[in-house]
Amino acid sequence: MTDLNRVLIVDDNKDILSTFYEFFNSMNYEVKTAVDGLAALKILKDKSNCFDCLITDLVMPNISGVGLIAIVKKEFPDMKIIAMTGYGDQPGALASEAEADIVLFKPIDLFKIENTVSKLLSENSDNNEKHD
Repeated sequence: MTDLNRVLIVDDNKDILSTFYEFFNSMNYEVKTAVDGLAALKILKDKSNCFDCLITDLVMPNISGVGLIAIVKKEFPDMKIIAMTGYGDQPGALASEAEADIVLFKPIDLFKIENTVSKLLSENSDNNEKHD
């Protein structure tokens, strides 16, 4: 049996979190959610939580998605990161600067984002196989 891919979804909109949780869960992902960057960092500090992919909103209270991305890239360099924003190009440019793997603009089609996650994670496993 293969391990489920693990995703951490961060958004201050509880409806979006709930929808993403249900969707990714139904697509056989192991899913955790957080309502902001600070809550996400608390989840990530628990070393038993090892995620393959972070999906984060950019504009949130406490720690923004951009701040979260910068910290995650330093601490977990292999984790794939998808940034989401509903605020036009400015946050998107910041996310790219913070080295998100992909920036998507809301509203987001769930199948499109799952396809993006799947591609990013398969690139990761292809690279791991080449280095073994």
